Amino acid sequence: MASMLRQILVMIVLGLALGGCASNQHLQTGDSVQPAPVETTDSPEKVDRLWQVFERYQGTPYQYGGVSAQGFDCSGFIITAYQEGLGQQLPRTTAQMLRHGREVSPDQVEPGDLVFFRIGGKEQHAGIYMGENRFIHASTSVGVTLSELDGYYWADRFTEARRFEED
Repeated sequence: MASMLRQILVMIVLGLALGGCASNQHLQTGDSVQPAPVETTDSPEKVDRLWQVFERYQGTPYQYGGVSAQGFDCSGFIITAYQEGLGQQLPRTTAQMLRHGREVSPDQVEPGDLVFFRIGGKEQHAGIYMGENRFIHASTSVGVTLSELDGYYWADRFTEARRFEED
């Protein structure tokens, strides 16, 4: 039993070292949570539109380079959600997204802001913050899903947030 647990731990650590949005590795991403709209005084319509996009694509499988209902990578899901939900164009890759938008301090993150995570030593994964400590994203292990920022997988990997203002 201890040997099997040790093997599982080694596999998880190896997966973490190699994984990320820019990878097709299948990682354990933590507990998925059920969607529930979040009320916000800033832009409830924006959040509602992003929830609608999420509900349309929830469960769509992860596909490296994917930008359609056949499969998404993390940045592919983000650009699709922003385009379909908000009519807004964003840069295509996580690296490009990190160079644009306005950095937001962690205590000022609002629904609709992008959240970024360090995986395998570099910032490779991103999602859309939806309020109440939750974000939507394309996970390598379960596809388009809803996760919690303080979930066991994501808590120590969160690096920054960026806001992309509507045109």
